[in-house]
Amino acid sequence: MKITDVTLTMFEWGGGHAQYGTTNPLVNKSQIGLVTIGTDEGVTGHSFLGASYRSAEIEAWSMINILKPIIMGRDPFDRGAIYEDMVKRVVATSFRAIGAIDVALWDLAGKVAGLPVHKLIGTHQHSVPAYASSPTLKTDEEYVDLGLKVKEAGYVGYKTHPPAHYTADQNIALHRKIRDAVGPGYRLMVDAAAHLDYGHALKLGIALKELDCYWFEDPLPHTDIWTYVKLCEKLEIPVMATEYQPGGFHFYAPWITMHATDYLRGDVAVKGGITPCLMTALLAHGFHMNYEIHHGGNSVNNIANLHLIQALPNSELFEVLLPGKAHKFGVLNDLDIDKRGHVTAPDGPGLGIEYDMDAIKRLTVGVLR
Repeated sequence: MKITDVTLTMFEWGGGHAQYGTTNPLVNKSQIGLVTIGTDEGVTGHSFLGASYRSAEIEAWSMINILKPIIMGRDPFDRGAIYEDMVKRVVATSFRAIGAIDVALWDLAGKVAGLPVHKLIGTHQHSVPAYASSPTLKTDEEYVDLGLKVKEAGYVGYKTHPPAHYTADQNIALHRKIRDAVGPGYRLMVDAAAHLDYGHALKLGIALKELDCYWFEDPLPHTDIWTYVKLCEKLEIPVMATEYQPGGFHFYAPWITMHATDYLRGDVAVKGGITPCLMTALLAHGFHMNYEIHHGGNSVNNIANLHLIQALPNSELFEVLLPGKAHKFGVLNDLDIDKRGHVTAPDGPGLGIEYDMDAIKRLTVGVLR
């Protein structure tokens, strides 16, 4: 089997928007790319490129002009070699574009094998508990109200993205109100979206431990590994960094060896696909560390992330970013939690996704080849 074509069908998505800290722009409309990898045996692999807050236009040119020539004519099952060859050109493209190609190759492989991707890797868990993740809200009351709704809806936990301008005392007061509202024992997590300095992070982290929070995510700037080391030495609550740490798979090593984080973070969108995420998860497992997967930015990446989590021994929870309408689009069999608060990947071959082709065709603005 040989790869014969790569196309990117660009369509407009304007279904909703939200903001999480200040790490993503607040936009009303974005373009998403449907990636299609064709073969000489008629089997195709698909993925999405882009998100509601990051248009696929940013990566589209490099996918077609940099990555497509690398994979044309190759065996689609040579995913490992293809990934390494794409990464060599990352200075001319991005890990997001590489990830979209890699996810489509896994989808194709699963279709050929007649297996869901998680079974192709080797299933470890058949469903995954899901927690809800808030957008950045305006008042403490909104955070408390959302926390109560999330718990009532059946999610196993609630994670906040508090306002970037909050002081340590305001953050502590906010999360004390949330804990009082949802009660003891319910999982609470905090994602500071890399906004805090050391003093703020230390004071807040100590308080979050007292409030029995589950983890403290990205408290410091993504590049500040030295201060993360100092912070981890002081805090008892698990710290989770590396969501947007510079570089790809190999750049996780110093975070592990320097004890700069307690958990590793990743997803198929920003880390270059399923292939490097799988390598990272196994690396983390060797150090008895969790590898927690964050939201993928679009429906297809979320399903790909879930297949990955179901194949991992050291990934515990699935993130659902709220509001859902800001991230769900183009897929008919999108993910929803069950009565236990769990999600389960589609059981069809590959990613098992049923695309809403009518909507995609209606919203298509062009096809790149």
